[in-house]
Amino acid sequence: MLCSKYFFQETVIQKTLPVLKRAIKQMANINIVFDKCFVIADLGCSTGMNTLLFASTVIDIVLELSKEANHKTPRFQVCLNDLFRNDFNAIFRSLPTFYENLKEKGENVGSCLVSAAPGSFYGRLFQDESLHLVHSSYAVHWLSQVPEGIENNKANIYMGKTSPLNVFEAYQKQFHTDFETFLRLRHEEIVIGGCMVLTFLGRSNVDPTTDNGCRVFELLAQSLLDMLKEGLVEESYINSFNLPFYAPCEDEVRNAIHNEGSFTLDSLKVFLVNWDPYDEDYTNTKDSKELNHSHGKNTAKTIRAVTEPLLTSHFKNSINLDVLFQRFEEQVAEDLAKKKTRYFNVTISLTRK
Repeated sequence: MLCSKYFFQETVIQKTLPVLKRAIKQMANINIVFDKCFVIADLGCSTGMNTLLFASTVIDIVLELSKEANHKTPRFQVCLNDLFRNDFNAIFRSLPTFYENLKEKGENVGSCLVSAAPGSFYGRLFQDESLHLVHSSYAVHWLSQVPEGIENNKANIYMGKTSPLNVFEAYQKQFHTDFETFLRLRHEEIVIGGCMVLTFLGRSNVDPTTDNGCRVFELLAQSLLDMLKEGLVEESYINSFNLPFYAPCEDEVRNAIHNEGSFTLDSLKVFLVNWDPYDEDYTNTKDSKELNHSHGKNTAKTIRAVTEPLLTSHFKNSINLDVLFQRFEEQVAEDLAKKKTRYFNVTISLTRK
Protein backbone atom coordinates (compact mmCIF):
# COMPACT_ATOMS: atom_id res chain seq x y z
CA MET A 1 0.00 0.00 0.00
CA LEU A 2 1.30 3.45 -0.90
CA CYS A 3 1.99 5.95 1.88
CA SER A 4 -1.30 7.73 2.67
CA LYS A 5 0.26 11.11 1.96
CA TYR A 6 1.36 10.15 -1.56
CA PHE A 7 -1.90 8.41 -2.40
CA PHE A 8 -3.79 11.48 -1.19
CA GLN A 9 -1.66 13.76 -3.38
CA GLU A 10 -2.20 11.54 -6.41
CA THR A 11 -5.96 11.50 -5.80
CA VAL A 12 -6.07 15.30 -5.69
CA ILE A 13 -3.93 15.68 -8.84
CA GLN A 14 -6.22 13.32 -10.74
CA LYS A 15 -9.31 15.25 -9.65
CA THR A 16 -7.82 18.54 -10.89
CA LEU A 17 -6.74 17.12 -14.25
CA PRO A 18 -9.69 18.58 -16.27
CA VAL A 19 -8.88 22.11 -15.02
CA LEU A 20 -5.22 21.65 -15.92
CA LYS A 21 -6.10 20.42 -19.41
CA ARG A 22 -8.32 23.44 -20.06
CA ALA A 23 -5.63 25.85 -18.89
CA ILE A 24 -2.98 24.35 -21.17
CA LYS A 25 -5.40 24.19 -24.10
CA GLN A 26 -6.20 27.87 -23.53
CA MET A 27 -2.49 28.70 -23.81
CA ALA A 28 -2.15 26.49 -26.88
CA ASN A 29 -4.90 28.49 -28.60
CA ILE A 30 -2.72 31.61 -28.40
CA ASN A 31 0.44 29.66 -29.27
CA ILE A 32 2.07 29.98 -25.85
CA VAL A 33 2.48 26.22 -25.48
CA PHE A 34 4.22 25.83 -28.83
CA ASP A 35 7.10 28.21 -28.13
CA LYS A 36 10.56 26.71 -28.44
CA CYS A 37 10.61 25.93 -24.72
CA PHE A 38 7.61 25.49 -22.41
CA VAL A 39 8.59 26.43 -18.86
CA ILE A 40 6.68 24.91 -15.95
CA ALA A 41 7.04 25.66 -12.24
CA ASP A 42 5.67 23.40 -9.52
CA LEU A 43 5.53 25.29 -6.22
CA GLY A 44 5.66 23.39 -2.96
CA CYS A 45 6.69 20.24 -4.81
CA SER A 46 7.83 18.32 -1.70
CA THR A 47 9.74 15.02 -2.10
CA GLY A 48 8.34 11.64 -3.02
CA MET A 49 6.90 9.48 -5.74
CA ASN A 50 4.43 12.18 -6.85
CA THR A 51 6.92 15.03 -7.18
CA LEU A 52 7.44 14.51 -10.90
CA LEU A 53 3.91 13.22 -11.56
CA PHE A 54 2.67 16.71 -12.37
CA ALA A 55 5.48 17.33 -14.89
CA SER A 56 4.78 14.02 -16.60
CA THR A 57 1.06 14.85 -16.72
CA VAL A 58 1.71 18.24 -18.34
CA ILE A 59 4.01 16.69 -20.94
CA ASP A 60 1.30 14.15 -21.83
CA ILE A 61 -1.25 16.95 -22.30
CA VAL A 62 1.11 19.01 -24.47
CA LEU A 63 1.96 15.95 -26.57
CA GLU A 64 -1.73 15.39 -27.21
CA LEU A 65 -2.34 19.05 -28.13
CA SER A 66 0.73 19.17 -30.37
CA LYS A 67 -0.49 16.14 -32.29
CA GLU A 68 -3.97 17.63 -32.69
CA ALA A 69 -2.57 20.93 -33.96
CA ASN A 70 0.12 19.28 -36.07
CA HIS A 71 2.79 21.25 -34.20
CA LYS A 72 6.27 20.17 -33.26
CA THR A 73 6.44 19.33 -29.56
CA PRO A 74 8.32 22.03 -27.63
CA ARG A 75 11.23 21.48 -25.30
CA PHE A 76 10.31 21.48 -21.62
CA GLN A 77 11.88 23.04 -18.58
CA VAL A 78 10.51 21.96 -15.20
CA CYS A 79 11.36 24.12 -12.17
CA LEU A 80 10.70 22.48 -8.81
CA ASN A 81 10.23 24.71 -5.80
CA ASP A 82 10.02 24.05 -2.09
CA LEU A 83 11.57 25.34 1.11
CA PHE A 84 15.32 25.03 1.59
CA ARG A 85 14.98 22.04 3.93
CA ASN A 86 13.31 19.96 1.21
CA ASP A 87 15.36 16.97 0.06
CA PHE A 88 16.01 17.99 -3.55
CA ASN A 89 18.79 15.40 -3.82
CA ALA A 90 16.18 12.66 -3.42
CA ILE A 91 14.24 14.18 -6.32
CA PHE A 92 17.32 14.32 -8.51
CA ARG A 93 18.07 10.66 -7.78
CA SER A 94 14.69 9.81 -9.31
CA LEU A 95 15.41 11.69 -12.54
CA PRO A 96 16.92 8.72 -14.46
CA THR A 97 13.61 6.87 -14.07
CA PHE A 98 11.69 9.99 -15.04
CA TYR A 99 13.76 10.40 -18.22
CA GLU A 100 13.39 6.72 -19.09
CA ASN A 101 9.63 7.08 -18.82
CA LEU A 102 9.77 10.10 -21.14
CA LYS A 103 11.54 8.04 -23.79
CA GLU A 104 8.67 5.57 -23.71
CA LYS A 105 6.29 8.35 -24.74
CA GLY A 106 7.83 8.30 -28.23
CA GLU A 107 10.27 10.18 -30.42
CA ASN A 108 8.13 13.32 -30.55
CA VAL A 109 8.86 14.26 -26.95
CA GLY A 110 11.11 17.29 -26.79
CA SER A 111 14.01 17.45 -24.36
CA CYS A 112 13.17 18.14 -20.74
CA LEU A 113 15.43 19.84 -18.22
CA VAL A 114 14.60 19.68 -14.51
CA SER A 115 15.95 22.20 -12.03
CA ALA A 116 15.35 23.25 -8.42
CA ALA A 117 14.38 26.69 -7.14
CA PRO A 118 14.56 26.44 -3.34
CA GLY A 119 12.95 29.15 -1.25
CA SER A 120 9.58 30.42 -0.03
CA PHE A 121 7.00 31.18 -2.72
CA TYR A 122 6.16 34.28 -0.69
CA GLY A 123 9.32 35.73 -2.21
CA ARG A 124 10.63 36.02 -5.78
CA LEU A 125 11.81 32.74 -7.26
CA PHE A 126 12.21 33.24 -11.03
CA GLN A 127 13.20 35.85 -13.60
CA ASP A 128 10.67 38.32 -15.01
CA GLU A 129 8.20 36.73 -17.46
CA SER A 130 10.08 33.44 -17.58
CA LEU A 131 7.26 30.98 -16.81
CA HIS A 132 4.37 29.71 -18.92
CA LEU A 133 2.57 27.53 -16.38
CA VAL A 134 2.65 27.61 -12.57
CA HIS A 135 1.15 24.79 -10.56
CA SER A 136 0.77 24.22 -6.85
CA SER A 137 -1.03 21.38 -5.12
CA TYR A 138 -1.68 21.46 -1.38
CA ALA A 139 0.83 24.20 -0.58
CA VAL A 140 -0.84 27.62 -0.81
CA HIS A 141 -2.95 26.97 2.30
CA TRP A 142 0.31 27.15 4.29
CA LEU A 143 0.91 30.71 5.46
CA SER A 144 4.23 32.52 5.51
CA GLN A 145 4.04 32.68 9.30
CA VAL A 146 1.75 32.12 12.27
CA PRO A 147 -0.49 35.21 12.55
CA GLU A 148 0.60 37.73 15.16
CA GLY A 149 -1.38 38.54 18.28
CA ILE A 150 -3.00 35.15 18.87
CA GLU A 151 -1.31 34.30 22.18
CA ASN A 152 -4.80 34.00 23.68
CA ASN A 153 -5.71 31.06 21.42
CA LYS A 154 -5.13 28.66 24.30
CA ALA A 155 -6.07 24.98 24.05
CA ASN A 156 -6.27 25.38 20.25
CA ILE A 157 -3.64 24.92 17.58
CA TYR A 158 -5.64 26.58 14.80
CA MET A 159 -8.97 28.35 14.52
CA GLY A 160 -11.38 26.37 16.68
CA LYS A 161 -14.87 26.68 18.08
CA THR A 162 -13.43 28.05 21.34
CA SER A 163 -11.01 30.50 19.69
CA PRO A 164 -11.46 34.22 20.53
CA LEU A 165 -12.70 36.54 17.77
CA ASN A 166 -9.31 38.19 17.30
CA VAL A 167 -7.84 34.82 16.31
CA PHE A 168 -10.21 34.50 13.35
CA GLU A 169 -9.46 38.07 12.30
CA ALA A 170 -5.69 37.55 12.53
CA TYR A 171 -5.78 34.35 10.47
CA GLN A 172 -7.97 35.96 7.83
CA LYS A 173 -5.68 39.01 7.62
CA GLN A 174 -2.57 36.83 7.29
CA PHE A 175 -4.18 34.80 4.50
CA HIS A 176 -5.12 37.88 2.49
CA THR A 177 -1.66 39.41 2.92
CA ASP A 178 0.08 36.20 1.89
CA PHE A 179 -2.20 35.24 -0.99
CA GLU A 180 -2.13 38.69 -2.56
CA THR A 181 1.66 38.74 -2.19
CA PHE A 182 1.80 35.33 -3.87
CA LEU A 183 -0.30 36.59 -6.80
CA ARG A 184 1.72 39.79 -7.21
CA LEU A 185 5.03 37.91 -7.31
CA ARG A 186 3.80 35.30 -9.77
CA HIS A 187 2.47 38.08 -12.01
CA GLU A 188 6.05 39.30 -12.34
CA GLU A 189 7.36 35.83 -13.20
CA ILE A 190 4.70 34.56 -15.65
CA VAL A 191 4.44 35.62 -19.29
CA ILE A 192 1.36 37.53 -20.44
CA GLY A 193 -1.33 34.94 -21.15
CA GLY A 194 0.41 32.35 -18.99
CA CYS A 195 -1.61 30.38 -16.45
CA MET A 196 -1.65 29.19 -12.88
CA VAL A 197 -3.51 26.18 -11.54
CA LEU A 198 -3.66 26.07 -7.75
CA THR A 199 -5.29 23.50 -5.50
CA PHE A 200 -5.56 24.01 -1.75
CA LEU A 201 -7.70 23.18 1.24
CA GLY A 202 -10.63 25.48 1.88
CA ARG A 203 -13.95 25.46 3.70
CA SER A 204 -17.51 25.26 2.43
CA ASN A 205 -18.89 28.46 3.98
CA VAL A 206 -17.91 31.71 5.69
CA ASP A 207 -17.98 30.17 9.18
CA PRO A 208 -14.29 29.62 10.07
CA THR A 209 -15.25 26.84 12.47
CA THR A 210 -17.12 24.75 9.92
CA ASP A 211 -16.11 21.10 10.28
CA ASN A 212 -14.57 20.73 6.82
CA GLY A 213 -12.39 23.75 7.53
CA CYS A 214 -10.94 23.03 10.95
CA ARG A 215 -12.28 19.80 12.49
CA VAL A 216 -9.24 17.64 11.81
CA PHE A 217 -6.98 20.09 13.66
CA GLU A 218 -9.46 20.40 16.53
CA LEU A 219 -9.07 16.66 16.99
CA LEU A 220 -5.29 16.97 16.94
CA ALA A 221 -5.54 19.70 19.59
CA GLN A 222 -7.79 17.46 21.68
CA SER A 223 -5.19 14.70 21.43
CA LEU A 224 -2.59 17.10 22.84
CA LEU A 225 -4.94 18.05 25.67
CA ASP A 226 -5.49 14.37 26.48
CA MET A 227 -1.73 13.96 26.80
CA LEU A 228 -1.64 17.06 29.03
CA LYS A 229 -4.13 15.45 31.42
CA GLU A 230 -1.83 12.43 31.64
CA GLY A 231 1.23 14.60 32.31
CA LEU A 232 2.81 13.67 28.98
CA VAL A 233 3.28 17.22 27.70
CA GLU A 234 3.55 20.67 29.25
CA GLU A 235 0.64 23.12 28.96
CA SER A 236 2.92 26.03 27.98
CA TYR A 237 4.03 24.16 24.86
CA ILE A 238 0.42 23.57 23.77
CA ASN A 239 -0.71 27.13 24.46
CA SER A 240 2.16 28.60 22.43
CA PHE A 241 1.68 26.35 19.38
CA ASN A 242 -0.44 27.45 16.41
CA LEU A 243 -0.39 26.21 12.84
CA PRO A 244 0.60 28.56 9.98
CA PHE A 245 -2.36 27.34 7.96
CA TYR A 246 -5.57 28.79 6.56
CA ALA A 247 -8.50 27.18 4.74
CA PRO A 248 -10.37 30.02 2.96
CA CYS A 249 -13.95 30.01 1.75
CA GLU A 250 -14.72 30.64 -1.94
CA ASP A 251 -15.61 34.31 -1.46
CA GLU A 252 -12.29 35.02 0.24
CA VAL A 253 -10.42 33.50 -2.69
CA ARG A 254 -12.44 35.45 -5.27
CA ASN A 255 -12.08 38.71 -3.37
CA ALA A 256 -8.33 38.35 -2.95
CA ILE A 257 -7.87 37.71 -6.69
CA HIS A 258 -10.09 40.68 -7.57
CA ASN A 259 -8.38 43.03 -5.10
CA GLU A 260 -4.86 42.13 -6.21
CA GLY A 261 -5.85 42.51 -9.86
CA SER A 262 -2.98 40.78 -11.68
CA PHE A 263 -4.89 37.71 -12.86
CA THR A 264 -8.19 36.79 -14.45
CA LEU A 265 -10.03 34.02 -12.62
CA ASP A 266 -10.93 31.52 -15.34
CA SER A 267 -12.49 28.90 -13.11
CA LEU A 268 -13.01 27.96 -9.47
CA LYS A 269 -13.96 24.37 -8.78
CA VAL A 270 -14.53 22.62 -5.48
CA PHE A 271 -14.53 18.94 -4.60
CA LEU A 272 -14.58 16.78 -1.48
CA VAL A 273 -12.08 14.09 -0.51
CA ASN A 274 -12.41 11.74 2.45
CA TRP A 275 -9.99 12.17 5.33
CA ASP A 276 -8.78 8.65 4.62
CA PRO A 277 -7.47 8.74 1.02
CA TYR A 278 -8.10 5.00 0.65
CA ASP A 279 -11.78 5.45 1.50
CA GLU A 280 -13.51 5.86 -1.86
CA ASP A 281 -17.05 5.57 -0.46
CA TYR A 282 -18.69 9.00 -0.68
CA THR A 283 -22.26 7.93 0.01
CA ASN A 284 -22.17 5.78 3.13
CA THR A 285 -21.79 7.86 6.30
CA LYS A 286 -22.05 5.00 8.80
CA ASP A 287 -19.05 2.73 8.42
CA SER A 288 -18.39 -0.21 10.69
CA LYS A 289 -16.24 0.16 13.80
CA GLU A 290 -13.47 -1.75 12.05
CA LEU A 291 -13.59 0.55 9.01
CA ASN A 292 -13.60 3.68 11.16
CA HIS A 293 -10.51 2.40 12.94
CA SER A 294 -8.82 1.92 9.56
CA HIS A 295 -9.90 5.43 8.48
CA GLY A 296 -8.48 6.85 11.70
CA LYS A 297 -5.15 5.12 11.14
CA ASN A 298 -4.79 6.32 7.54
CA THR A 299 -5.88 9.87 8.41
CA ALA A 300 -3.32 10.00 11.22
CA LYS A 301 -0.56 8.96 8.82
CA THR A 302 -1.51 11.70 6.35
CA ILE A 303 -1.73 14.45 8.98
CA ARG A 304 1.49 13.31 10.64
CA ALA A 305 3.36 13.55 7.35
CA VAL A 306 2.53 17.25 6.99
CA THR A 307 2.57 18.38 10.64
CA GLU A 308 5.47 16.42 12.13
CA PRO A 309 8.17 18.93 11.08
CA LEU A 310 6.20 21.75 12.73
CA LEU A 311 5.51 19.74 15.88
CA THR A 312 9.12 18.61 16.16
CA SER A 313 10.41 22.16 15.72
CA HIS A 314 8.13 23.52 18.46
CA PHE A 315 7.89 20.69 21.02
CA LYS A 316 11.39 19.31 20.36
CA ASN A 317 11.99 16.32 22.68
CA SER A 318 9.23 17.26 25.12
CA ILE A 319 6.60 15.08 23.44
CA ASN A 320 6.32 11.54 22.13
CA LEU A 321 4.82 11.91 18.66
CA ASP A 322 4.02 8.21 18.42
CA VAL A 323 1.77 8.56 21.45
CA LEU A 324 0.24 11.80 20.12
CA PHE A 325 -0.76 10.29 16.80
CA GLN A 326 -2.03 7.12 18.44
CA ARG A 327 -4.37 9.36 20.44
CA PHE A 328 -5.24 11.28 17.28
CA GLU A 329 -5.99 8.07 15.39
CA GLU A 330 -8.49 7.14 18.10
CA GLN A 331 -10.04 10.62 18.09
CA VAL A 332 -10.57 10.50 14.32
CA ALA A 333 -12.09 7.02 14.43
CA GLU A 334 -14.57 8.12 17.11
CA ASP A 335 -15.42 11.30 15.21
CA LEU A 336 -16.00 9.54 11.90
CA ALA A 337 -18.35 7.13 13.65
CA LYS A 338 -20.61 10.13 14.30
CA LYS A 339 -20.14 12.12 11.09
CA LYS A 340 -18.12 11.55 7.93
CA THR A 341 -16.38 14.91 7.58
CA ARG A 342 -14.41 15.46 4.38
CA TYR A 343 -11.73 17.82 3.16
CA PHE A 344 -13.11 20.72 1.13
CA ASN A 345 -10.77 21.37 -1.81
CA VAL A 346 -10.56 24.43 -4.02
CA THR A 347 -8.97 24.41 -7.48
CA ILE A 348 -8.54 27.69 -9.34
CA SER A 349 -7.28 28.44 -12.82
CA LEU A 350 -5.86 31.92 -13.42
CA THR A 351 -4.55 33.78 -16.47
CA ARG A 352 -1.91 36.47 -16.15
CA LYS A 353 -3.19 39.82 -17.47
